[in-house]
Formats: sequence, C-alpha cells, structure tokens
Amino acid sequence: MGVEGKTYPAVTSVIEPDRVAAFAKAIGADPADGVPPTYAAVYSLGATAPQLFGDPEAEVDFGKLLHADQEFEWQRHPAAGETVTSQGRVVSDISRRGMRFLTYETNTTTVDGSAVCRSRTLFVIRS
Repeated sequence: MGVEGKTYPAVTSVIEPDRVAAFAKAIGADPADGVPPTYAAVYSLGATAPQLFGDPEAEVDFGKLLHADQEFEWQRHPAAGETVTSQGRVVSDISRRGMRFLTYETNTTTVDGSAVCRSRTLFVIRS
C-alpha cells in the first residue's frame, strides 16, 4: 500500500449545459447565472476519483472511506458547453493510529492548457 506521488491519466469532460442547469436548480441556484462553483465536484473530482478508487495499487476500501475534507481553488469558472481536462494525483498517503489519510488533488485546465481550478480532497480510510 502507499501510492503517494502517483498521477492518473487526464480525463476530458464537456460542461454539458443541461446537466449544469439541472445541478443549479437542485442546489437552488439560477441556471442563468452560469456554472455554479460547486459543479467542480462533477468535472474535477467526480471525473478523476474513479481512477483512484478503481486502482488496485491504491487499495481504497470504499466501505471504510470517509470524505473528510474538500476544497477548490479557481483561476476562473468554466462556461457551459466548454471542454475541460482534469488530472488527479495522490499528494500524500499516510497511515497512523489505524487510519489512512489520503490527500488527492485534481488540476483542471481548458483545452488550450489554461488553468480552471484545483481540487484538493482528504479521504480518511479506517483499517
């Protein structure tokens, strides 16, 4: 176990206008205001985390996982219809006192390579 420093292949996503509008309505936002900031959970973390969870080297036991912390830092918010690319990597993988603390970071860019946002997540996994 221990995948600190591992980088996963980039994932390309389209910020689909219909899905953005449905997401906005679900959180009580006005779809006319554009892509809600929290939609980054879809195109950033949501697009890349399955690679980590499905990685046999990472040995993530989903049944013992707690999504303990989440933060996003934006350079700018994407527009509906825009294509973005997100790439995840394990920043740290530390075990102590019967728990594993796995920090996972995703960087999202536009197709021309300009920064959109960075997502940082802490997963705590019980032994």
